[in-house]
Amino acid sequence: MGGTIWDRHAATFDDEADHGLKDPAVRGAWAGLLAPVLPDAPASIVDIGCGTGSLSVLLAAAGHRLTGLDASAGMLGVARRKAAEHGVGVTLVRGDASLPPFAPGTFDVVLVRHVLWAVPDPHATVGRWIRLLRRCGRLVLIEGRWDTGAGLSAAQCEALVRRHGRGAEVRPLRDAVLWGKAVTDERYLLVSVD
Repeated sequence: MGGTIWDRHAATFDDEADHGLKDPAVRGAWAGLLAPVLPDAPASIVDIGCGTGSLSVLLAAAGHRLTGLDASAGMLGVARRKAAEHGVGVTLVRGDASLPPFAPGTFDVVLVRHVLWAVPDPHATVGRWIRLLRRCGRLVLIEGRWDTGAGLSAAQCEALVRRHGRGAEVRPLRDAVLWGKAVTDERYLLVSVD
């Protein structure tokens, strides 16, 4: 996913409730969703396809050590400002989500939201993400199959992870407060722990 198209959306990306997490109820719902599936702070987490950094900032505020990766310089600029406004440290790196520029075994958690469906080779990409994990590391994917027809079903995503010899637990994400509105398409959380 190249940065150019996302650069054009950076200024307005956070207008969606689940992107900007500006509403305290939405922000609280995301914090409540992620806290139980993450190790105790301070875990080392990479937020791949971090966009404007909303989840990175949320988790850094909870005491985790965050690295955000995104292809878009515009999105990373917004993420930098957001981290500064919230008084948290987030290391932000420009790069390709499907080819993350980090050494194997670097992170306790690889967190990816709404990215896997758009990479050219999802199977190879999942393998690269898994290699970034330390022993007993957690792969946390938030994905969906949207009403537009784009995306990956939970079954497809689970199969991709299992093809790499890892278990996977899938939880539907239907709660309207997460999205700032009611949703009718398939959205889910997948957690894989080695």
